[in-house]
Amino acid sequence: MTNTAGRFGDFGGQYIPETLMSELFDLEAAYEASKRDAGFQRELHELLHNYAGRPSLLYCAEKLSEEVGGARIYLKREDLNHTGSHKINNVLGQCLLAARRGKSRVIAETGAGQHGVATATAAALMGMQCEVFMGREDTERQALNVYRMELLGARVHSVTSGTQTLKDAVNEAMREWVGRIDDTHYVLGSVMGPHPFPTMVRDFQAVISAEAREQILAATGKLPAAVVACVGGGSNAAGMFAHFIADKDVALVGCEAAGRGIASGEHAATIATGEVGVFHGMKSLFCQDADGQIAPVYSISAGLDYPGIGPEHAWLHATGRARYVPVTDEQAVVAFERLSQSEGIIPAIESAHALSYAIELAASLPREDSLIVCLSGRGDKDVAAIGRYRGREVTE
Repeated sequence: MTNTAGRFGDFGGQYIPETLMSELFDLEAAYEASKRDAGFQRELHELLHNYAGRPSLLYCAEKLSEEVGGARIYLKREDLNHTGSHKINNVLGQCLLAARRGKSRVIAETGAGQHGVATATAAALMGMQCEVFMGREDTERQALNVYRMELLGARVHSVTSGTQTLKDAVNEAMREWVGRIDDTHYVLGSVMGPHPFPTMVRDFQAVISAEAREQILAATGKLPAAVVACVGGGSNAAGMFAHFIADKDVALVGCEAAGRGIASGEHAATIATGEVGVFHGMKSLFCQDADGQIAPVYSISAGLDYPGIGPEHAWLHATGRARYVPVTDEQAVVAFERLSQSEGIIPAIESAHALSYAIELAASLPREDSLIVCLSGRGDKDVAAIGRYRGREVTE
């Protein structure tokens, strides 16, 4: 729930340079108007269905469920969307809104590259210029996605400041946006940043749970015991949770990156270890050092190694409506391998974090229950990295 100040309880808000305030006010007004605009909603619906391939399947992983025992495991197959992840849902909405606002250029940050690919895809479709900021470390471990973006006509900037990962890509994208707001829209990829981005991105991603709720009722005749999603900034989880929040008997579980283990200090588990702070235009929870500075984070997953979390997730945690659990690299890799071998579905390593905990949870629930995992993306991009993690020489 958000109020007129863009707050989720004590979290959220707009902590940004004064030069951006007018642009954010205009963006909020345009977004609110778009929700009442039948033409906008019709065009977005057509793009999601005819271009992105929605609705995505709700697939019962029968073999995996039999192996695990307990509740039936259903996968919300966002990996089957055009471009291979949930990111296209938000990007189509934001780029359509940007075009209607007269913007000719879009910029984006990306970690694993899926948001960058989706943004480059929508920009190509709509005839817009596109530039994507990506940490140098991520450009190396996600080289395939870098080429995909360039193939789609985008210019990819390798960010060499800081830790050279997602946090720094956001910094550079925001810096670029401040200097060129007249013709440029920043397609923020997650439920983070200053208002209205956390609300707007959640709303564009809420199509995931709107479909999943209807699909699970049709398949089983009742709501699931839980819905589970991985969490970095938190967009796929926000979309997966949105239409289940009012269903108090449905557990909401976010799975964050525990990296090499919480005790090691090499992780990106914001809920488990973070403190309240202000960063990237929002008040939320962030991994911080002893001096209150944003701490370096680590994950095998380029899409989850962000040192904070979207303000709505901080609020869901604070109110107890959602639970957030840490999942290590090794646990995620085991789940990555297990789904590949049991169902012939190679998940993104980000999604494998959620799958790992879902397997554990399913085993503890009765057979008549079900749970839904948001399979937020496909794992083509991760195969070489996981091979190397397992000591194999794999070329991309």
